Amino acid sequence: MSVKRRNHSPEFKFRVALEATKEQKTISQLTSEFNLHPTQIGTWKKHLLEDGKILFQSNGKHELQTVKESELYEQIGRLKMELEWLKKNLPNSVNDKCSLIEPTHPALSIRRQCELIELNRGTYYYQPAKETPLNLTLMRLIDEQYLKTPFYGYPKMTEYLRKQGYGVNPKRINRLMNLMGLQTIGIKRRMTRNEPDHHYWK
Repeated sequence: MSVKRRNHSPEFKFRVALEATKEQKTISQLTSEFNLHPTQIGTWKKHLLEDGKILFQSNGKHELQTVKESELYEQIGRLKMELEWLKKNLPNSVNDKCSLIEPTHPALSIRRQCELIELNRGTYYYQPAKETPLNLTLMRLIDEQYLKTPFYGYPKMTEYLRKQGYGVNPKRINRLMNLMGLQTIGIKRRMTRNEPDHHYWK
């Protein structure tokens, strides 16, 4: 038994193609919403982008006579304006951009949201590596010793930790102290300088 072919109105084709062009919904979402095959949606979208107002002709007659050309340009213009406004007001911080992503948004996929706010999708999914248990132990010991000897820099702190039985190198201790925001407290060199025009009495 042959399956009866569905006939779609030009208004319906235009609406589906326009939704696909906006890319606010994934092809899978459009497929479920309009009960269409993904290939069909892709074909209509391609026609919309390439052929413009002469889409979906039948027997030399335009099937889109009822669709105003100004409506298409108006919607595209509005989308461009909204996108430009959004980009102007985006935060520069990567963390702030990541906070704008809504993973459960019903219409916009994560990929599309990242494109709109100009955020690399890999950056959104990136999870920074956590410190190892050894580094956490070293940071605790560094913090305790720093309260006693705030004049210890990373060389002295490395020496102290080695005496405690930890085989650490100065680079690691320097990184951990920078991560903790610890700075050596001490007298800096050349705090006083002679003025070039100052004359000393002999």
